Amino acid sequence: MAGLGLALVSGLMNGTFTLPMRYLGRWSWENVWALFIVVSCLLMPVVIAAISVSHLREALMAAPTRALGIALVTGFAWGFGAIMFGQGVSAIGISLGNTFVLAISASLGSLLPMFVLAPGKLFERQGEAIMVGTAVALIGIGFCGYAGKLKERRHQNEDAQRKMVGKARPFWIGLLLCAGSGILSAVFNIGYSSAQGIVRSTIRFGNSAFAGSNLVWLLMLSGGAVSNLVFCAYLFKRNRTWRKYRESQAGSFYALTILMGLLWGGSIFVYGAAAPKLGKLGPAIGWPLSLSVGLLTANVCGILAGEWKNSSRHEWTWMGAGLIVLIAAIAVLGMSAALN
Repeated sequence: MAGLGLALVSGLMNGTFTLPMRYLGRWSWENVWALFIVVSCLLMPVVIAAISVSHLREALMAAPTRALGIALVTGFAWGFGAIMFGQGVSAIGISLGNTFVLAISASLGSLLPMFVLAPGKLFERQGEAIMVGTAVALIGIGFCGYAGKLKERRHQNEDAQRKMVGKARPFWIGLLLCAGSGILSAVFNIGYSSAQGIVRSTIRFGNSAFAGSNLVWLLMLSGGAVSNLVFCAYLFKRNRTWRKYRESQAGSFYALTILMGLLWGGSIFVYGAAAPKLGKLGPAIGWPLSLSVGLLTANVCGILAGEWKNSSRHEWTWMGAGLIVLIAAIAVLGMSAALN
């Protein structure tokens, strides 16, 4: 029950962390994203690793060089996916942005690691279930994409004031950004799976597997922070937006952005605490539960924030159908982990 509760909390945190972006329109995208990355990918992993890992330096020194390199390189590559996610959500909103990224990440996050790590399993029961789940997810993504296209076509002539941080973009550009983010999230999963030598090294120094995972997260998130902060630095220089941090009455913007970082970073570590408590049922129950809750929560947040205000019944029907199909796909992908 504790594991299920933590998986549920992880999904809630992951589904709500983009909501503050709706109220940060006075800051530029790079102002929000740079602070968010510092909190979630630098400060939080360092603090959690320092608290949970004993003999941290020794564990790192004893870890395989290949595992350390994989963690840093795949984390750096994932960083570009995080950039795409931030830009994509700014372009098409919380509801659709999260739906596309979580769905693509769930499907390819199961399929791509199998291609890389265990291609022989593709035509066994587990591989077949994963391919079915991926195909169903693509159908759900298509439904949601069609709903978003209808919504954009219906409201493209509206001149409402934009509160979402970042600038508006055509729907198809936002969709491509979210697709790229979902694919690179799968690369992140491959990196985590391939860096388990770090976990084993940490255990040899008397730590738990959870502490070892925290050390992997520290390296991967630090690598991702580099690519994100370099991109933000480029935008700061091009747009001359660094001074916005010094604007008067910016305290609420700092608070909302830090909250974003704590929610997203916390969702990773909370799920890391949930998985060991779920035992053998962890992959079959915890993973689809967390993703399903994240999907539903993100869409509820988008609805409450007014993203689907005045939408037609036709648009609601397609979006609802897409969500149902996506949740079914995530359930299939989650249960496939229990098949041999």
